[in-house]
Amino acid sequence: MKNTAIRTIATAALAIALAGCGAGSASTGTSSTGDKVIKVGATAVPHAEILNDVVKDVLADAGWTLEVTEFTDYVTPNTALEDGSLDANYFQTLGYMNNQNDENGLHLAAAVGVHIEPMGIYSAKIESLDDLADGATISCPNDVDNLDRALRLLVQKGLLKDPGTDEHASETTFNGNAELNPHGYVITPVEAANVPNTLDDVDVAVVNGNYALEAGLPASHPALDIEEFDKDTTIARTNFLVVKQGNEETEKTKALVEAITSDEVQAYIEDTYKGAVIASFITADGTAVK
Repeated sequence: MKNTAIRTIATAALAIALAGCGAGSASTGTSSTGDKVIKVGATAVPHAEILNDVVKDVLADAGWTLEVTEFTDYVTPNTALEDGSLDANYFQTLGYMNNQNDENGLHLAAAVGVHIEPMGIYSAKIESLDDLADGATISCPNDVDNLDRALRLLVQKGLLKDPGTDEHASETTFNGNAELNPHGYVITPVEAANVPNTLDDVDVAVVNGNYALEAGLPASHPALDIEEFDKDTTIARTNFLVVKQGNEETEKTKALVEAITSDEVQAYIEDTYKGAVIASFITADGTAVK
């Protein structure tokens, strides 16, 4: 989740670099005596929730026992996978995984994509973007990447005009610019984690998926609209189930992939997160699994 403003990626940027690890050999993924325990590391929300609330039961019905270890950092789940303490982990994007492989000598591979945490537009004052008045106030994350992402979401939904450049946009691109901001919206960037706290003070807020979940927005104020993705951005923003290279086709991995892309998981994501998380069952090249 390097490009998403998802907390997992934001925190990952703060993690210290690991020393290079030796390649080692991939484990078989299941013992000859019929090891039916699958150990998966994950961050808490929504990853561990999905595993504990749904995937565990789906695997149990197939004769497997799922053990979930929750992590609060984004280095340890990968080192634990590398050293064989885990069979898989679930918290990261391909970009982050590839960076960890390149920078720290890890040997990780994507098993399947599971979900995206899209940026959404939330409000405590209106129920539809059609009701957004001229001169309305809009809060957005203030870091460069997520501010640009938020503004492009507003462009995507027709609230602002496309600035016609790939350069990072900021509030100064639009505030006071009648051509790009014909409705005169007042855009105020604030620290990303605090954007949900501005709902009572602004007309709409553009919130990262992880912070929307933490603030309980899907239940209290469902998103008015969320990001749409093309193939490239879908691949880039999807959170993948990851295994060690060589274990992509083990019995454990196959069972886990089947369970985590099941109809039960799809329904759980839709019913529980109400747009703050969307299912993205894809391979690393963007091919739909189902």
